[in-house]
Amino acid sequence: MAPTLAKTGASTSLLTSFATRACCLQSALKALCSEAASQTRSFSSTPPTFNWLAPKAGESSKSRKGRPKCPTGGSIKGTTLVWGEYGIRLKDTDRRISAAHLKIADETIKKRLRGMKYRLYHRVSANIGVYTSGNDQRMGKGKGTFDFWAARVPVSRILFELKGEVHEQVVRDAFRLAGNKLPGQYEFVKKGDPPVMGITKLGNGVTEEQLRRPRKTLPEPNIMSTASRLPATTPM
Repeated sequence: MAPTLAKTGASTSLLTSFATRACCLQSALKALCSEAASQTRSFSSTPPTFNWLAPKAGESSKSRKGRPKCPTGGSIKGTTLVWGEYGIRLKDTDRRISAAHLKIADETIKKRLRGMKYRLYHRVSANIGVYTSGNDQRMGKGKGTFDFWAARVPVSRILFELKGEVHEQVVRDAFRLAGNKLPGQYEFVKKGDPPVMGITKLGNGVTEEQLRRPRKTLPEPNIMSTASRLPATTPM
C-alpha cells in the first residue's frame, strides 16, 4: 500500500511541476507579445474617417454670421470636379447651409443608390457655428447660445461628387432628389465641364483671360498735354 501511495504522490508532484512550468511559459509569452506590441506602430491602409458635419475641436470663439467669400479676383476654385465623374453645383446665390440639410441630402443620395458600387465625396464641411438667443429675448446681452453647425457655400460651388459603376441617369435622379432637400437651386455637372467664374461659365467663346481683363482702359498720362490744359499761374 505504501509504494502505491508514494507513486501517486510522485506523479501528482510531477504534474504540478509541469503545470507550473506551462503557466510560467504562457505568462512569459504574453509578456513578450505585449512588449512587442507596445514597440510596434499600428498601421492601416484605410484613411481615418472624419466627421464632415461638425468640426473635431469645436470653436475657440463664437463665429460671426458673415457671408461666403466672393471671388472678386476671378478665382474658379471649387467649381469643377476633382475626384468624381458627376457632381451637384449651387447656381443661384451663396447660402449658409446647415449640417442637418447636408446630412439629409447625403442620406437621400445613399438611399437612391442603395446596392450599387460607388463612392461619394463631400466638397463642403459644416464648420461654422450658428448661435441664437431665442424669440422672446430682448436686444443685447451677448450673441446667444450654440444652435447648430453650418457651412458657408458660395455660388457655383460643388457640394457632392460621385464616382462608380452607376448609370448617368440614375446619378442625375439621385442628385435631383438631394437638390430638392437643400435650399437653393442646383445643377448637374460632369467631368470635363468648364469652370465658372462668379456666375459666368467659361467656354463657348468666353475665356478666363477675357473675364480677367479690366473693364475700362485708362489712357497713359501725358505731362505736356496736362500742363497745356492748366491755366497759367503768376509768380507771387
